[in-house]
Amino acid sequence: MKYHLSKTLVLVGLMGAGKTAIGTLVAQRLGVDFVDSDEEIVRAANMSIPEIFERDGVDFFRLKETQVIERLLTAKPHVLSTGGGAFLSPVNQDMIAQNGVAVWFHADLDTLWMRVKDKNTRPLLMVPNPRAKLRELYEARNPEYAKAQVKVTAKPNQTKEAMVSRVIDALLADPNSGVTKVEDNA
Repeated sequence: MKYHLSKTLVLVGLMGAGKTAIGTLVAQRLGVDFVDSDEEIVRAANMSIPEIFERDGVDFFRLKETQVIERLLTAKPHVLSTGGGAFLSPVNQDMIAQNGVAVWFHADLDTLWMRVKDKNTRPLLMVPNPRAKLRELYEARNPEYAKAQVKVTAKPNQTKEAMVSRVIDALLADPNSGVTKVEDNA
């Protein structure tokens, strides 16, 4: 099956939701590029995200994140994975709504915790009680993520391939997603 993508798909959701892992596979299935905004920020700064947070603070990071997202939204349509806090910004939400499609990768708190608990690359979880912090982020951010045009909820023990299929199906079901099937006449 071939697809046409007329808008950039901007993946939003909490850390551990699968934006990078599933997003990469969605991009492959759609035949488009996959870009991770956090990787673009790291490349531009020549520093890791924890180093940026420590040296320059969260506000500086968020400013750079908005600049990177704005630049990436002007490129040819692709799949763009964003950091967990990117979609909280009304400026980012507006840019995404005007130039792309926000796709919320939702997962329950236990699933997210299982995916992030052993990683040391999550600056917001470098606190005495990381699970409590994740719950706080989950409760605070989900109402913002719910503003995304498309929502796909991960099911426990679901394979990556099954999630990719569910994402594609959700995009095809939304006539404004910018994703359409293309007849393969080969």
